[in-house]
Amino acid sequence: MKVHKLLCPQIPSSGIAARAACAMLILIFAPHSARAAAPLVPESPPEFGGQCAEALANGQHVMTNCSSSWTDKDGKKYCFSNDSSKRSFLQSPVEKIQRAREFAAASSVESTEKAMQYFTGTDAEELVKKLIAAKVKANNGIFAYDDPLNGDHLKLTYDDIDFTRTIDGYGYFPDVKFHDSTDAEKKYLIDFWVLPVDGILQLQEIRIHKEPLKVEGTWTMMARQPIPWWWIPASEHPGHLATKRGWEVMSAVEHKAMVESLKNNGVFKLKDDKTGKELELEFVDTHQPVRQLDDGHYFACTDFRVVGTKNEIYDIDFWVSDKDGKMTVDQTKVHKVPELKSGEWVQVPRYEWKDLGASHVVP
Repeated sequence: MKVHKLLCPQIPSSGIAARAACAMLILIFAPHSARAAAPLVPESPPEFGGQCAEALANGQHVMTNCSSSWTDKDGKKYCFSNDSSKRSFLQSPVEKIQRAREFAAASSVESTEKAMQYFTGTDAEELVKKLIAAKVKANNGIFAYDDPLNGDHLKLTYDDIDFTRTIDGYGYFPDVKFHDSTDAEKKYLIDFWVLPVDGILQLQEIRIHKEPLKVEGTWTMMARQPIPWWWIPASEHPGHLATKRGWEVMSAVEHKAMVESLKNNGVFKLKDDKTGKELELEFVDTHQPVRQLDDGHYFACTDFRVVGTKNEIYDIDFWVSDKDGKMTVDQTKVHKVPELKSGEWVQVPRYEWKDLGASHVVP
């Protein structure tokens, strides 16, 4: 159509507003029959703002004109600097998308950190609840989720939001509890990544954190491997920051907990340094804030539940050091033990973190 060439010179992929105006002009000037035969559907903007997805996966920012692109089954468009980059990307798209998101997130830490001051974890939870409610309503009470790791089409029932992690510079991560719609014992913990974009909280991605695993005829929850992408390992970005941040320490701690648990079907085994008893535990969470001792070690507290119980929670301390840019766990020790008092389980400390010497909070 001549009017298209006349009204719409080549517009770069980033010119979303210009493309929309151009489409409107075509609708006005095009013959009625042509408009009826070929209705225009607004094109969704490409992922990563049109940057080359393969370059991002390799730790580089490269803008493209999106002449070489790929669209996944969810309609998300990824751009490439050339067809060679596209072919390399498509050899392992799930892994490459994860790596690209990690690098893109790390690159926007400072701006995100500033934007987060206007929101709270509660705001993120409210957004997630609304999104889930809308999806459940549209799908006859079912929260449908396509598991990107193994391709399973999950039909889940929403239970509740367990808790929300806040990682400065990276966003909010509500952990949401679901169960299989046909078996309430098959439970899932799914992470929702919420980030402020242009002054508005938006959902970025959903990823399974824990999934059901049958052990000796009973369903239990096992942390998904590899570690969920939002615990961006410090080793992926050595030298990104001169001073290690709290999330890097927590990443090392959780990685250690998951690796050790994998050796024993989800059970973290630890010898109690005081009683000599071997504890069988399940990882629950890492506390904030993280601290750094004057001797250089980073120090993080965690909660572990005694296997087979609900409220018997140990507080386990991890000492972490920075070795050539990689955070490594050096020591693990029981900090608080569960004791039954007046019918309730409480944590009784063996020492206070202040007893370890001077320290400061790691942001």
